[in-house]
Amino acid sequence: MVGIIIASHGEFAKGIKQSGSMIFGEQEEVQAVTLMPDMGPDDLKAKLEEAIATFKDQDQVLFLVDLWGGTPFNQVNGLFEAHKDKWAIVAGLNLPMLIEAYASRLSMDSAHEIAAHILETAKDGVKVRPEELQPKEDSKAAAPAQQVSNAGRPGSFDYVLARIDSRLLHGQVATAWSKSVTPTRIIVVSDAVAKDDLRTQLIQQAAPVGVKAHVVPVDQMIKLAKDDKHFGGQRALLLFETPQDALRAIEGGVPLKELNVGSMAHSVGKVQPNKVLAFDQDDIDTFKKLEDKGIKFDVRKVPTDSQDNMDNILNKAQAELNKNK
Repeated sequence: MVGIIIASHGEFAKGIKQSGSMIFGEQEEVQAVTLMPDMGPDDLKAKLEEAIATFKDQDQVLFLVDLWGGTPFNQVNGLFEAHKDKWAIVAGLNLPMLIEAYASRLSMDSAHEIAAHILETAKDGVKVRPEELQPKEDSKAAAPAQQVSNAGRPGSFDYVLARIDSRLLHGQVATAWSKSVTPTRIIVVSDAVAKDDLRTQLIQQAAPVGVKAHVVPVDQMIKLAKDDKHFGGQRALLLFETPQDALRAIEGGVPLKELNVGSMAHSVGKVQPNKVLAFDQDDIDTFKKLEDKGIKFDVRKVPTDSQDNMDNILNKAQAELNKNK
């Protein structure tokens, strides 16, 4: 695996490493190296060498630095000269760049390959609103990255992921899961959100480059599932805000066999058996009904997480609810 060094002035490297872990999951072979006010260039060089020494494969190292020409870059560049046939440096670090680097390590084995690949994502991560402030040449440059829609061709939806997540379309979905299952359409299935113009607009704006986002009521999703012959080649990622919406859709005929359970927000009357899932009695009963229908549960926030056991989580939640009665 390609090792990654994140280097910055101040604590930026540590902070963005933490942000990347929140979105993409904890990562192996990643080190944050910071230049603090009381340090000199030689101190930073020593810290970089210590970080590199922790990697199992020191032949393939990717350096992501905050600023071209700054002290972190200069010290990395000094070390780089003896290894430039395999190491790579990318400056101008931002969060989309880091997440793309994490995702790229799943299929790319060289620092050079990853460095070249993440540049476009890093640039595309810089956007502005109102949109008319965005330079027109940027829009043209991004056009080739757009995926080609297959709508209208013979065939049906390919359901690449169906997820229960009270946050719906957020960073973990737009980056980690989208990179993993490569949807062409993200469909939020929710009566409540479909009635909320602002939430619908925000979801559409949060879609990754090349992916269309839609918000539809549950009944509309059922109709689409029964008459989806015009969506051949479309890879659909479905997002449900609640297990109840997922059950309605499946009972109505949406042909799902597995549900990824990502997060369920805590509210009054719910118990929280782990950090990201909260249940009331109706939630537990709903999951039992889904299980009775043969639905399998994939309980994890991001693709790199290990799966949790849904039965154990539900049993713990039930015990806590019984205790609170």
